[in-house]
Amino acid sequence: MAAPTREDATLMIQIAQWMASSGMNDQMPALWAEDFDPQTADPQSPAVRLTLGAFETIATLVKHDLLSRELVNDWMWIEGIWERVGPAALKVREQAGEPRLYENFEALARS
Repeated sequence: MAAPTREDATLMIQIAQWMASSGMNDQMPALWAEDFDPQTADPQSPAVRLTLGAFETIATLVKHDLLSRELVNDWMWIEGIWERVGPAALKVREQAGEPRLYENFEALARS
């Protein structure tokens, strides 16, 4: 695995800015609230929807070697986030009949 580059770091900062400007950072505490149940989480709730979209984007960049896996894994707890929102992603897949939905996020979390 190649060491992270300055280009990776620049992209990481841009992603962090995008996440902040999208309101995702404000929604994240909801995923860790005591009353949040991953098994019954609403896939359309802002916290879940924004998280799924952002982490699928990050995982897609990693999959295509456009962003360092090493840097992402050092920056974020991918497995833990998937544990919180993964059940909602699976519901969306089933409802849409589309197995590719959020597949990159899931693959990154399981790797």
